[in-house]
Amino acid sequence: MAIDEAKLNEFMGNFVRDMGAVAHAATVVVGDQLGLYKALARDPMTPEQLAAATETDPRYVREWLCAQAAGGYAQYDIATERFSLTPEQAFALAQEDSPAFIPGAFQAAMAMFHAVPKLIDAFRSGDGIGWHEQHPSLFVGTERFFRPGYVANLVSQWLPSLDGVVAQLERGARVADVGCGHGASTLIMAQSYPNSTFVGYDYHEPSIRYARLAAVKAGVADRVDFQIARAQDYPGRDFDLVAVFDCLHDMGDPVGASRHVRQSLKPDGTWMIVEPFANDRVEDNLNPVGRIFYSASTCICTPASRSQEVGLCLGAQAGEARLRDVVKKGGFAHFRRAAQTPFNLVFEARAG
Repeated sequence: MAIDEAKLNEFMGNFVRDMGAVAHAATVVVGDQLGLYKALARDPMTPEQLAAATETDPRYVREWLCAQAAGGYAQYDIATERFSLTPEQAFALAQEDSPAFIPGAFQAAMAMFHAVPKLIDAFRSGDGIGWHEQHPSLFVGTERFFRPGYVANLVSQWLPSLDGVVAQLERGARVADVGCGHGASTLIMAQSYPNSTFVGYDYHEPSIRYARLAAVKAGVADRVDFQIARAQDYPGRDFDLVAVFDCLHDMGDPVGASRHVRQSLKPDGTWMIVEPFANDRVEDNLNPVGRIFYSASTCICTPASRSQEVGLCLGAQAGEARLRDVVKKGGFAHFRRAAQTPFNLVFEARAG
């Protein structure tokens, strides 16, 4: 077998980049959990100063800071021997309410490594791995990763892209958030539309418990109810709006879920579907964003779907055409792309 040395060197360069990213991911989680980024965002510091500010060990902190600077996650000033964050780095690493906040993504990625033994068995057997069988870091990390995007786009862009929905919400609407997880999307809507009432449904009991506490903390528990239920048979009828955020592709029977959404809506109700951004053809998804979603889909989404009754396994890169087919089979005549971001597609579905 002939080896092209230039191509080999190019591939090994990719390996160095990827191995650095994998190793660096653990340091991001550590820095986030210990408050190192938040402290460093306040002022440039030496390792000793940052350690004192966060009640951590200076030697560990020195090594961590060097890793951050080597990875482009912090700055190092040779003259003062201090480390710092640029405004942009602080915006992404230290501000939880920022639309660019990223540590939650690394926290969710931890679950993929915890799942490796189960994934090896699943690859061989074809069995699934339920959402509830994943490491707890997935539940917390997913909420922290998706919430900034919802904060940035849900009220300002996505809901206004749906015909007449904002006016309904302002007057007072009944809303169901199906597959709500920790309830971040539900609570954002509830806080923005005080005349409306909301129900969040999820089959994962620990997530529902978390969401109920979050509703109390947010001061909207009188208008928000969280219930343990599946997408195919959740209770409630005559909703003005049903929303599913980044979860339709995880469902074993998304067509069954589509039918049930149709039955639970008012005749003139709207179904909002938010899904990871994807093109319809594989070759058009072979890019950095597609890499993230295909990898997450391999470790989380496809196993979750396979663990359920039908196991359609749409995957996180389902694309508009496959999603349209699922929605149409559920009895919806109207389906359109209403909005998009680099990471999400937003669809509107109606019965007529």
